[in-house]
Amino acid sequence: MNVNTPKFDAQQYKETTLQQWNSAAGAWHRWGPLLSRWLGPATETMLDMCSVADGSRVLDVAAGAGEQSLAVARRVGSNGHVLATDISPNILQYAATEAKLAGFSNVSTQVLDGEMLTELEANPFDAVISRVGLIYFPDQPKALAGMKHQLRQDGKAAAMVYSSAEKNQFFSIPVSIIRRRANLPAPLPGQPGPFSLGTEDKLEQLFAEAGFRSIQIERISAPVRLSSATECLQFEQESFGALHQMLSGLSDAEQDEAWSEIEEALGQFETDGQFEGPCEMLVAAGKK
Repeated sequence: MNVNTPKFDAQQYKETTLQQWNSAAGAWHRWGPLLSRWLGPATETMLDMCSVADGSRVLDVAAGAGEQSLAVARRVGSNGHVLATDISPNILQYAATEAKLAGFSNVSTQVLDGEMLTELEANPFDAVISRVGLIYFPDQPKALAGMKHQLRQDGKAAAMVYSSAEKNQFFSIPVSIIRRRANLPAPLPGQPGPFSLGTEDKLEQLFAEAGFRSIQIERISAPVRLSSATECLQFEQESFGALHQMLSGLSDAEQDEAWSEIEEALGQFETDGQFEGPCEMLVAAGKK
């Protein structure tokens, strides 16, 4: 008896991802101040590891609404340049608008699939970065190879990713609750996701197989600090389109019950009227 094992459909995944980010673009932009507080210190570490300085040319892959692109722009100054790319034109428009409002003439944007970087025609970059983007690419080796392709010799590429699910319960708990309630199967082989590069060994191997040298990995605590579990729930409801996709097979009432269970579970991270959700990032950098 032949059993047809389901296969991961990378193209369908990309189409769904594009729809999710086009829909969540406005919310992701509105939560920009939180993203800056939450991921700002780890972002600065990533830029240090890539030796981003005054005059650097930097490619930002899966830039989203561009909060980290502006951090790069401040570092590189008027003699440098930042090219922010993303698969979603809707979210990238926010990056372009914010750069203009901030008076940065050293930022440009381009809609581009992160796995198609070899198609980008540009002068070599001193650094290529990707903040919480590489984990969602179906072909992570291809994406990293494209990042290397765009570097000058001895230039550096870096990626920031979530570590393990156990260290990122602000996100992994909602995912596990939704997966159980929606009766979803385990991720298919080759399927990307938030914890797909969650160990130092796996991340180092990916960079090494792409041909990078002098690989460094930093583990950084990055707790999500908000006023309450309710506010964290709001952030995830508004900004994490994948959670809504996972819930799509449930009725409205069943979805409400799932969100209620998530809020209750997140309540364990409230102390003295403040919420601190466990989160740990890994930042890897390598030299071409």
